[in-house]
Amino acid sequence: MRIVAIIQSRMGSSRLPGKVLLDIAGQPMLARVVERTRQARKVDEVVVATTTDPSDDAVVALCQRRGYPYYRGSLYDVLDRYYQTAKTFGAEVIVRITADCPLIDPGVIDRTVQEFLLAGVDFTANRLPPPWRRTYPIGLDTEVCTFAALERAWREADLPHHREHVMPYLYEPTTSNQQLPGGSLSSTFRVLVVNHDVDYGHLRWTVDTAEDLELVCQIYAHFPGRDDFTWLDVLELVQHHPELGQINADVQHKTLRDVDERGAA
Repeated sequence: MRIVAIIQSRMGSSRLPGKVLLDIAGQPMLARVVERTRQARKVDEVVVATTTDPSDDAVVALCQRRGYPYYRGSLYDVLDRYYQTAKTFGAEVIVRITADCPLIDPGVIDRTVQEFLLAGVDFTANRLPPPWRRTYPIGLDTEVCTFAALERAWREADLPHHREHVMPYLYEPTTSNQQLPGGSLSSTFRVLVVNHDVDYGHLRWTVDTAEDLELVCQIYAHFPGRDDFTWLDVLELVQHHPELGQINADVQHKTLRDVDERGAA
């Protein structure tokens, strides 16, 4: 099965515009995400999915300079952007990564993909909203689905948050829930959640604000010039330096229901 990691990336972030190209220890954040995702052994290709908006010409320019495969699609209908990207690059399995996760871990990606393949499900993730739970830090988010499941979501999903957040149509509970081993609720699709044995879901390592960026820059400063450190290395660092966690402790994490109101205009 051809497994393609698709990294969604655009310049028009509502809280931190242009964040995907902001500098992190001498490299644009998007490059950090691509290079770390490329280290995943169970991914055949890594593609950047950006938009046709002129503001994202800068994203395309970076991809062209670095030789990153890319696709340009809808600005606000991210589900359509993913579907068209997956179709263009012949993906049979899609791994969803976002460009604001510069600490994304190839080992976590590989584990999520492996669990997906072993279970033979439609969708797997290492974090989901209630009634599921998050046990990995925010910023290691990995979602995996079949092309068939993505295509069905693309055809049928019509709620704004389904179109913007790509995968909710696959896992939001419905009246025909199924029960998977371990007691997790699923939607009409077969869903599996990958959990860590210790709950670190309260840790925030994504970049959505200036405070988030400051934290990630300080983390990278402890691993100068490297992209091979793991999330467990970061965990050990923040446990030994609890003051790091205070940098973005007041940042409110977005919820699944939060959508960009500009898309409805």
